[in-house]
Amino acid sequence: MQEATELIDALKQSNGKIVFAESCTGGMVASELAQVPGVSDVFCGSAVTYREATKQSWLGVDGETMQALTAVSAPVAHQMAAGALSQTPEATIAVSITGHLGPNAPEGFDGLVFIAVAKTVKGKTLVKVAHHQLTQTKRVQRQVEATQLVLTTAIDAIG
Repeated sequence: MQEATELIDALKQSNGKIVFAESCTGGMVASELAQVPGVSDVFCGSAVTYREATKQSWLGVDGETMQALTAVSAPVAHQMAAGALSQTPEATIAVSITGHLGPNAPEGFDGLVFIAVAKTVKGKTLVKVAHHQLTQTKRVQRQVEATQLVLTTAIDAIG
């Protein structure tokens, strides 16, 4: 994906380093970045936290929040990004994604994803969350679409 190269270039120009917390993309974001030579200069890593218990133990996501709102929610995406950033001191930006790719999604959740961006600004962690309804209908196509959204969101956040 061209977005991976664009993101790496933007990070190099801004002297930034990035970390991801992926759920529904299952590591596809990390895989796309790892294909680009020189990525190790700016890519800290990606936590693939597919299950709720992993989100809790690796990223500090609140279990009660997931019980009340499900893992596919803005507060969970927020906590995932903030957790990834706090666990990765060298990172200047963290991006998370959580969503439901289907099939068998609960009503209103099919193809819904939440992407959060966390940055440290003047010692404070600032997080912005957006939701997207994926346009693709097949699961793997949705993963690709979600991965592109994560990459473009990260590029926009740096620029």
